[in-house]
Amino acid sequence: MSQSTRSDSAATAARDHWEVLGLAAGADAASIKRAFRQQARLWHPDLNGNDPVAEARFKRVNEAYAVLSDPIRRRAWEAGEGQESSGLDADPFASGFPHFEDYLAQLFGQERRGSRSWEDEPEPDDPPEARSVTTAPASPPPVMAATDEETLVSLTPEQALSGQRLELELRDGTVVEVWTPPLAGDGWRLRLAGVAAGGADHFLQLRVRTEEGLRIDGLRVLYQLDLHPADAALGCQAVVPTLEGPVRLRVPPGSSSGRQLRLRQRGQSQGEQRGDQLVEVRIVVPATPTEAEEALFRRLRELDREQNSANGA
Repeated sequence: MSQSTRSDSAATAARDHWEVLGLAAGADAASIKRAFRQQARLWHPDLNGNDPVAEARFKRVNEAYAVLSDPIRRRAWEAGEGQESSGLDADPFASGFPHFEDYLAQLFGQERRGSRSWEDEPEPDDPPEARSVTTAPASPPPVMAATDEETLVSLTPEQALSGQRLELELRDGTVVEVWTPPLAGDGWRLRLAGVAAGGADHFLQLRVRTEEGLRIDGLRVLYQLDLHPADAALGCQAVVPTLEGPVRLRVPPGSSSGRQLRLRQRGQSQGEQRGDQLVEVRIVVPATPTEAEEALFRRLRELDREQNSANGA
């Protein structure tokens, strides 16, 4: 290879690593480290849902930093020597990616203990006693991908209405202060982005129910009313709990499962606003019917088939 061709190759390669970190060629050590932190956070697989594109870009960022932060490797790379092996000889992430914070802590922790910045490296004309050998920071051991966590939180209707301050202790011992939003409801799932180990999310599953089975949803109150098939078909009077005590509710004939009956102004109140209570009908058959009940159900089935046959169904 001619000297001109070799120089062009070295210049092109140099531009590649600088461009990966978003830097101009010749940036100082502090700028290299700062750019590496930014790019590593941007492309780390933990923070990108294990996106394969992010994984590939993160490996390039890791390689660029390993070369530019090591004086010996950087000089050899800029001179066009060993271009094919200017990066890492083996993929340090072949078995997985470390958690982002663990990765930075181990990488920069090793630098503080033993490595020197390339700015501190002596020039070729310096005396031998001024020279030292700098090793590249070793890659941290691979770890499993971060996993999301979830906690069930029970609130009273009053706490759900106004919002509640919570102190949540994560698995790693970290304590996080959280406020639930006002007018929260039973079954809400709140996401705390990036607070769990490795940058994973932590979810809060809200449970807002009373001992009587009332479920709170903002100003509304929800209740499931279990009915015998005969009561649902013929209609009945049912006693239903509310936040202010039990009330009597008329169930119309022919009520199927899923039908909702409204009790106006029986929900939660906030200022001049007050919600309703919705009662959802659910038909429940006896788990162990008596012989008489079985006979009635068989007769009902026969009547239904006769009716369908008469209608041409």
